[in-house]
Amino acid sequence: MLFAAAILWSASGFFGKLLPLSPLAINSARSWISLPVFIGYLYYSRTPDQPKFKLTWLKLLGGASFIGAQIFFITGVKIAPVANIIFLAYTSPVYVALLSYPLLGERPKKIDWLTMIIIFAGMLLFFGSDMSFSGVMGNLLGVITGVCFATNVVIMRLQKNAAPLENMVIASCIGALIGLPWLMQEEITLFSGLSLLFLGLFQIGLGTILYGIAIKYVNGLEALLILMLEPILTSLWAMLGLGETPGALPILGALLVIAATIVRGVFGANADDA
Repeated sequence: MLFAAAILWSASGFFGKLLPLSPLAINSARSWISLPVFIGYLYYSRTPDQPKFKLTWLKLLGGASFIGAQIFFITGVKIAPVANIIFLAYTSPVYVALLSYPLLGERPKKIDWLTMIIIFAGMLLFFGSDMSFSGVMGNLLGVITGVCFATNVVIMRLQKNAAPLENMVIASCIGALIGLPWLMQEEITLFSGLSLLFLGLFQIGLGTILYGIAIKYVNGLEALLILMLEPILTSLWAMLGLGETPGALPILGALLVIAATIVRGVFGANADDA
């Protein structure tokens, strides 16, 4: 299920770049389509002892941070290479460590600081590869995407008995409404319509449900290693389908991000507190 989720999620960058629609319109359409998927799954999978859905400020913030990540990601791939944006988004462990201390009281470990240094080095390589305005702005959007994802992770941990799919319902509602004015101005062709259906039903809908089911049965390291398939496949689809071939510096930066993330997952649990 995690492999399938990673494969489905990896299609976002390709279609985000390919579709001739504005980022807010794409995200709105995808959200409208995925919303009944999430609501339907929550309804039919709910157990009698499961607490009823309750809207809270934390859930609103969690949904807003997740949908913000989606909007910034799609906006980024419109103006910069897809590989840059996805790997910069995967720098989120740095921000999780930084946010966890003031919000959760969790001090970063030695391995966290090492991870931050390596990931920041990888980020500099991405920025050094293209100093044009669109290149720098695209990379900044990738970084902001990572910050939004990290914020969502920390907010989820702040919630007792957090239900990821409940946050996805809220995120879909926010995304659908925010982008609706832009979506109404777009002309939807057959190709665009079918692509948006795929993104809503399968890429974000089914992919997230599979993740929500599978994450209960694997440990954190297994999930981390399998989900690292997403940025690799995202870059592969961009290279094969869009002709985007990353340069030497972005490839080296991506390798540093992957290596730092895996090292953190392997050694983090047993690392001594800083």
